[in-house]
Amino acid sequence: MSGDPAPASPTPDPAAVASIDGGDATSATKPAKKKVARRPSAKAAAKIIEQRIGHSFADPALLATAFTHVSALKSARSRADSYQRLEFLGDHVLGLIVSDMLYRAFPKADEGELSKRLADLVRREACADVAKSLGLDEAIKLGSVGAGAGARLRHSVLGDICEAVIGAVFLDGGYAAAAAFVERNWTERMRKPVRPLRDPKTVLQEWAQGKGLPTPVYREVERTGPHHDPQFRVAVELPGMAPAEGVGGSKRAAEKLAATALLKREGVTGGNDA
Repeated sequence: MSGDPAPASPTPDPAAVASIDGGDATSATKPAKKKVARRPSAKAAAKIIEQRIGHSFADPALLATAFTHVSALKSARSRADSYQRLEFLGDHVLGLIVSDMLYRAFPKADEGELSKRLADLVRREACADVAKSLGLDEAIKLGSVGAGAGARLRHSVLGDICEAVIGAVFLDGGYAAAAAFVERNWTERMRKPVRPLRDPKTVLQEWAQGKGLPTPVYREVERTGPHHDPQFRVAVELPGMAPAEGVGGSKRAAEKLAATALLKREGVTGGNDA
């Protein structure tokens, strides 16, 4: 009859719903779980770093060591397993490669200009800049030093890590591989105007003050040569130290060379502008 009630709609079969939606019938009522991004495996991470460096390592252990800070080692007695030995090697390899690059790129530059350019290109700040531009800071292995301390430590060792990488590439692929890495990352920097270095007389005075000594005294020892082309020999003196001498075409040039000689003898860096 037309007055009879309409038949009730059948209850949906949960299995059928699941087969259509491709999931649980109750999935519509549950909040979706956020997918956690998985970190790449150690092997995949190493491949990423190799791509940034531009060298595929035959000995992956060298690459791992180049990024291992001493804080990440189980024992302080195993410091040789940190980046420090590779940094020592890489520092000297970098100096040789950049010296060769400068010699070929600036055929008219004298020894003084080449030395200034070399000092600017191999300083720690330059190496740190290269490491940062390549994203090498992301691969540094540290121990439990805390988030804030870890960030500061990563920043402070960036230059050392870069030199360690150069040392590792040199051991793994030879001079040609290391030179290729340095040339890719230093050629543009090499073409920039040389950064003026600090006057050695200023450096010596600040160093003397830091040791509680008076201002250095410069004394003309001898003047030789013709009037139009004299040569001055000047000695710089500080209490308790043997004098250091320099010879130049002017008193100021001789004083700067004398200051440089004393700084070098005392192992003080920073005064190369002779």
